[in-house]
Amino acid sequence: MSEPYELNVEVNVTEPEVAVVTVSGDLDGATGTSLHHQLANQIVHGRRFLVLDLRAVPFMDSSGLNIIIRASNEAKRLDGSLHLAAVSDVVLRLLDLTGISVTTPVHESPEDALAVIASQRADEPGRAESASAAQR
Repeated sequence: MSEPYELNVEVNVTEPEVAVVTVSGDLDGATGTSLHHQLANQIVHGRRFLVLDLRAVPFMDSSGLNIIIRASNEAKRLDGSLHLAAVSDVVLRLLDLTGISVTTPVHESPEDALAVIASQRADEPGRAESASAAQR
């Protein structure tokens, strides 16, 4: 019997409220707990804008979908967002079939996702006022 492909999760905090979470390996019931814990940890530490870089995820099942839905809902609850980036064709098909790609933004690259997040954050009420106050 073969061992499940290990899931590796790396977190890069780009700003106090923003993190890029790079995932590699199969995302399923046997491996998804580590991703769930990492995402929950980022939320607890104030990261309300998350980018999931899924370029190295060749397979995802319903457990992986559930993790994405839960993290997206938690980020939205904090007036943030979850963005998916560099999704393989196989995983994108699953996201399309389940409708997740309609409710959760999917980007070509993490950099594209970060640019959208930067734009969203610039449009937040009060952000322009606090930025101009900091410049004084």
